[in-house]
Amino acid sequence: MANAVEGAVDDMVEEATEQCYGIALAGENDCAAGPGTSCEGTSTVDYQGNAWTYVPEGTCESIETPYGNGSLTEVDRP
Repeated sequence: MANAVEGAVDDMVEEATEQCYGIALAGENDCAAGPGTSCEGTSTVDYQGNAWTYVPEGTCESIETPYGNGSLTEVDRP
């Protein structure tokens, strides 16, 4: 069992990720970047512009939301 967990962690570390703003649903962000949030799971609205979540590297800006695409920097959204 321990080997399976170590292998899963190794896979996550090896996969390159980036922080993508404005794509997380309420309460599902990985962390935050501004007032009203502190970290994981604290976004209060869907697609909050100052909350980010990890995505595979190179995919953020192609993720579509009702407010536009994901962003590598904070966005002006609810």
